[in-house]
Amino acid sequence: MHPDRVLFLDGEALVIDKPAGLPVNPPRDGSLSLENHLQSLTFGFRRLPRAVHRLDRDTSGCLLLSRNDRAHARFQRAFEAGAVEKRYLAILDGVPDGEEGVIDLPLAKVSSPQSGWRIVADPKGKVARTRWRLLETRGGRSLVEFRPETGRTHQIRVHAATGLGAAVLGDPVYGRAMREGMMLHAAGLRIPRDGKPPVEAEAPTPERFADAMP
Repeated sequence: MHPDRVLFLDGEALVIDKPAGLPVNPPRDGSLSLENHLQSLTFGFRRLPRAVHRLDRDTSGCLLLSRNDRAHARFQRAFEAGAVEKRYLAILDGVPDGEEGVIDLPLAKVSSPQSGWRIVADPKGKVARTRWRLLETRGGRSLVEFRPETGRTHQIRVHAATGLGAAVLGDPVYGRAMREGMMLHAAGLRIPRDGKPPVEAEAPTPERFADAMP
Protein backbone atom coordinates (compact mmCIF):
# COMPACT_ATOMS: atom_id res chain seq x y z
CA MET A 1 0.00 0.00 0.00
CA HIS A 2 1.34 3.42 -0.95
CA PRO A 3 2.71 5.50 1.98
CA ASP A 4 0.48 8.40 0.92
CA ARG A 5 -2.46 6.42 2.27
CA VAL A 6 -1.09 6.51 5.82
CA LEU A 7 -2.96 9.20 7.75
CA PHE A 8 -1.64 8.55 11.28
CA LEU A 9 1.25 6.52 12.67
CA ASP A 10 2.78 6.01 16.12
CA GLY A 11 3.86 3.08 18.27
CA GLU A 12 0.29 1.97 18.97
CA ALA A 13 -1.86 2.99 16.06
CA LEU A 14 -1.98 3.23 12.31
CA VAL A 15 -4.79 4.88 10.36
CA ILE A 16 -4.95 4.39 6.62
CA ASP A 17 -7.15 5.83 3.90
CA LYS A 18 -8.65 2.57 2.69
CA PRO A 19 -9.51 2.68 -1.02
CA ALA A 20 -13.02 1.82 -2.15
CA GLY A 21 -13.17 -1.72 -3.51
CA LEU A 22 -10.67 -3.19 -1.04
CA PRO A 23 -12.29 -5.54 1.51
CA VAL A 24 -10.95 -5.63 5.07
CA ASN A 25 -11.50 -9.38 5.41
CA PRO A 26 -10.31 -11.89 2.79
CA PRO A 27 -13.19 -12.65 0.38
CA ARG A 28 -14.28 -16.21 -0.27
CA ASP A 29 -13.24 -15.91 -3.91
CA GLY A 30 -9.62 -15.42 -2.90
CA SER A 31 -9.32 -11.90 -4.34
CA LEU A 32 -7.08 -9.24 -2.75
CA SER A 33 -7.94 -7.75 0.63
CA LEU A 34 -6.30 -5.62 3.30
CA GLU A 35 -4.47 -8.76 4.44
CA ASN A 36 -2.36 -8.65 1.27
CA HIS A 37 -1.08 -5.17 2.22
CA LEU A 38 -0.24 -5.68 5.89
CA GLN A 39 3.43 -6.48 5.29
CA SER A 40 3.90 -3.06 3.71
CA LEU A 41 2.37 -1.43 6.80
CA THR A 42 4.72 -2.77 9.50
CA PHE A 43 7.01 0.31 9.51
CA GLY A 44 9.84 -1.37 11.39
CA PHE A 45 7.70 -3.66 13.57
CA ARG A 46 7.88 -7.43 13.12
CA ARG A 47 4.26 -7.86 14.14
CA LEU A 48 1.69 -7.23 11.42
CA PRO A 49 -0.89 -4.54 12.24
CA ARG A 50 -4.50 -5.63 12.87
CA ALA A 51 -7.71 -3.92 11.84
CA VAL A 52 -9.62 -2.76 14.92
CA HIS A 53 -12.93 -2.19 13.12
CA ARG A 54 -14.41 -2.72 9.67
CA LEU A 55 -15.39 -0.69 6.65
CA ASP A 56 -17.52 -2.14 3.87
CA ARG A 57 -15.64 -3.13 0.73
CA ASP A 58 -17.00 -0.15 -1.24
CA THR A 59 -16.55 2.38 1.59
CA SER A 60 -13.33 4.40 1.49
CA GLY A 61 -11.57 6.36 4.20
CA CYS A 62 -10.25 6.15 7.75
CA LEU A 63 -9.49 2.64 8.98
CA LEU A 64 -7.76 2.09 12.33
CA LEU A 65 -5.18 -0.66 12.76
CA SER A 66 -3.41 -1.54 16.00
CA ARG A 67 0.33 -2.22 16.20
CA ASN A 68 0.36 -4.43 19.32
CA ASP A 69 -2.03 -6.59 21.32
CA ARG A 70 -2.37 -4.22 24.27
CA ALA A 71 -3.29 -1.30 22.02
CA HIS A 72 -5.72 -3.51 20.09
CA ALA A 73 -7.62 -4.39 23.27
CA ARG A 74 -7.65 -0.74 24.38
CA PHE A 75 -9.00 0.48 21.05
CA GLN A 76 -11.66 -2.22 20.97
CA ARG A 77 -12.86 -1.12 24.41
CA ALA A 78 -13.08 2.46 23.16
CA PHE A 79 -15.29 1.35 20.26
CA GLU A 80 -17.48 -0.77 22.53
CA ALA A 81 -17.88 2.14 24.97
CA GLY A 82 -18.95 4.51 22.19
CA ALA A 83 -15.96 6.78 22.86
CA VAL A 84 -14.79 6.85 19.23
CA GLU A 85 -15.85 9.82 17.11
CA LYS A 86 -16.53 8.95 13.47
CA ARG A 87 -17.48 11.25 10.63
CA TYR A 88 -18.71 10.05 7.24
CA LEU A 89 -19.58 11.79 4.00
CA ALA A 90 -22.14 10.34 1.62
CA ILE A 91 -23.82 11.39 -1.58
CA LEU A 92 -27.47 10.39 -1.43
CA ASP A 93 -29.66 9.51 -4.38
CA GLY A 94 -32.27 12.07 -3.40
CA VAL A 95 -32.69 14.97 -0.99
CA PRO A 96 -33.80 14.40 2.62
CA ASP A 97 -36.35 16.58 4.35
CA GLY A 98 -34.80 19.14 6.67
CA GLU A 99 -31.20 20.16 7.16
CA GLU A 100 -30.07 18.12 10.16
CA GLY A 101 -31.28 15.73 12.80
CA VAL A 102 -30.86 12.40 14.56
CA ILE A 103 -31.95 9.09 13.08
CA ASP A 104 -32.96 6.78 15.94
CA LEU A 105 -33.84 3.54 14.19
CA PRO A 106 -33.13 0.07 15.68
CA LEU A 107 -31.64 -2.41 13.23
CA ALA A 108 -31.76 -6.18 12.80
CA LYS A 109 -30.25 -8.72 10.41
CA VAL A 110 -32.50 -10.84 8.19
CA SER A 111 -31.55 -13.52 5.69
CA SER A 112 -33.07 -15.92 3.19
CA PRO A 113 -31.64 -18.60 0.87
CA GLN A 114 -32.87 -16.63 -2.15
CA SER A 115 -31.46 -13.17 -1.45
CA GLY A 116 -28.86 -13.69 1.28
CA TRP A 117 -28.64 -11.34 4.24
CA ARG A 118 -29.33 -7.66 4.76
CA ILE A 119 -30.03 -5.21 7.58
CA VAL A 120 -33.52 -3.83 8.14
CA ALA A 121 -35.22 -1.41 10.50
CA ASP A 122 -36.81 -3.37 13.33
CA PRO A 123 -38.31 -1.96 16.56
CA LYS A 124 -37.02 -5.07 18.34
CA GLY A 125 -33.54 -4.76 16.84
CA LYS A 126 -30.33 -3.30 18.28
CA VAL A 127 -30.24 0.38 19.18
CA ALA A 128 -28.79 2.49 16.34
CA ARG A 129 -28.41 6.27 16.31
CA THR A 130 -26.89 8.52 13.66
CA ARG A 131 -26.59 12.31 13.56
CA TRP A 132 -26.79 13.84 10.11
CA ARG A 133 -26.34 17.24 8.48
CA LEU A 134 -27.14 18.32 4.94
CA LEU A 135 -24.15 20.01 3.29
CA GLU A 136 -25.18 20.51 -0.33
CA THR A 137 -27.84 19.61 -2.88
CA ARG A 138 -27.44 19.50 -6.62
CA GLY A 139 -29.28 17.78 -9.46
CA GLY A 140 -31.53 15.75 -7.19
CA ARG A 141 -28.60 14.46 -5.16
CA SER A 142 -27.32 15.57 -1.77
CA LEU A 143 -24.04 15.60 0.11
CA VAL A 144 -24.64 14.64 3.73
CA GLU A 145 -22.39 14.37 6.77
CA PHE A 146 -23.13 11.45 9.11
CA ARG A 147 -21.85 11.01 12.66
CA PRO A 148 -22.89 7.56 13.94
CA GLU A 149 -23.26 7.22 17.70
CA THR A 150 -23.44 3.43 17.48
CA GLY A 151 -21.57 1.05 15.21
CA ARG A 152 -24.07 -1.37 13.70
CA THR A 153 -23.44 -3.20 10.45
CA HIS A 154 -24.60 -1.11 7.43
CA GLN A 155 -25.94 1.49 9.88
CA ILE A 156 -25.42 4.58 7.75
CA ARG A 157 -26.61 2.84 4.60
CA VAL A 158 -29.90 1.69 6.16
CA HIS A 159 -30.43 4.92 8.09
CA ALA A 160 -30.02 6.88 4.86
CA ALA A 161 -32.32 4.65 2.81
CA THR A 162 -35.00 4.05 5.46
CA GLY A 163 -34.56 6.90 7.93
CA LEU A 164 -34.04 9.70 5.39
CA GLY A 165 -35.75 8.10 2.40
CA ALA A 166 -32.70 8.57 0.18
CA ALA A 167 -30.22 5.71 -0.27
CA VAL A 168 -26.47 6.21 -0.58
CA LEU A 169 -25.73 6.71 -4.27
CA GLY A 170 -24.47 3.50 -5.82
CA ASP A 171 -25.49 1.29 -2.88
CA PRO A 172 -26.08 -2.14 -4.46
CA VAL A 173 -28.14 -3.49 -1.53
CA TYR A 174 -30.30 -0.63 -0.25
CA GLY A 175 -30.33 1.55 -3.34
CA ARG A 176 -29.22 1.28 -6.97
CA ALA A 177 -25.80 -0.02 -7.94
CA MET A 178 -23.71 1.94 -10.42
CA ARG A 179 -20.41 1.41 -12.18
CA GLU A 180 -18.65 4.15 -10.19
CA GLY A 181 -19.36 2.34 -6.91
CA MET A 182 -20.92 3.46 -3.64
CA MET A 183 -20.52 7.07 -2.52
CA LEU A 184 -19.73 6.55 1.17
CA HIS A 185 -16.49 7.79 2.72
CA ALA A 186 -15.14 7.58 6.29
CA ALA A 187 -13.83 11.14 6.42
CA GLY A 188 -12.71 11.46 10.04
CA LEU A 189 -11.79 9.37 13.06
CA ARG A 190 -10.84 10.30 16.64
CA ILE A 191 -9.97 7.80 19.39
CA PRO A 192 -9.19 9.10 22.90
CA ARG A 193 -6.25 7.63 24.84
CA ASP A 194 -5.55 7.93 28.57
CA GLY A 195 -2.33 9.80 29.17
CA LYS A 196 -1.62 10.27 25.46
CA PRO A 197 -2.86 12.51 22.67
CA PRO A 198 -5.84 11.02 20.83
CA VAL A 199 -5.49 9.16 17.57
CA GLU A 200 -6.88 11.60 15.00
CA ALA A 201 -7.08 11.33 11.23
CA GLU A 202 -8.84 12.99 8.31
CA ALA A 203 -9.14 11.28 4.93
CA PRO A 204 -9.35 13.54 1.85
CA THR A 205 -12.61 13.42 -0.07
CA PRO A 206 -12.12 11.06 -3.04
CA GLU A 207 -12.34 12.32 -6.61
CA ARG A 208 -15.33 10.10 -7.32
CA PHE A 209 -17.42 12.39 -5.09
CA ALA A 210 -16.80 15.43 -7.29
CA ASP A 211 -17.69 13.42 -10.37
CA ALA A 212 -20.94 12.18 -8.81
CA MET A 213 -22.43 15.59 -8.00
CA PRO A 214 -23.73 16.90 -11.38
